[in-house]
Amino acid sequence: MAKREYTDYQKNAISNYYKNMDTIMLGKLANMVSDLYLAETQAKSDRLWQNARKAMVNLKIPEAIINNIIEKKDVKILAQNVQEWQSKNIK
Repeated sequence: MAKREYTDYQKNAISNYYKNMDTIMLGKLANMVSDLYLAETQAKSDRLWQNARKAMVNLKIPEAIINNIIEKKDVKILAQNVQEWQSKNIK
């Protein structure tokens, strides 16, 4: 397979994406909080909690905090933490 060549514009877009990965992931996690409040079935809620765990792992949140949040499965606790993480992430 030939090496893929990117234009300067594409390279810049890719670079910006990875520079802002934390902000993007925090936004996705905030959306998951909203979805968890509105989840109508247990299956959907469980799937969202799994995705929230993955997002927190990607954000390099300490495992003890992740486990505490996931163990309680309290959307309010998750929302408070996301709000705190977003305030710390502002540059």
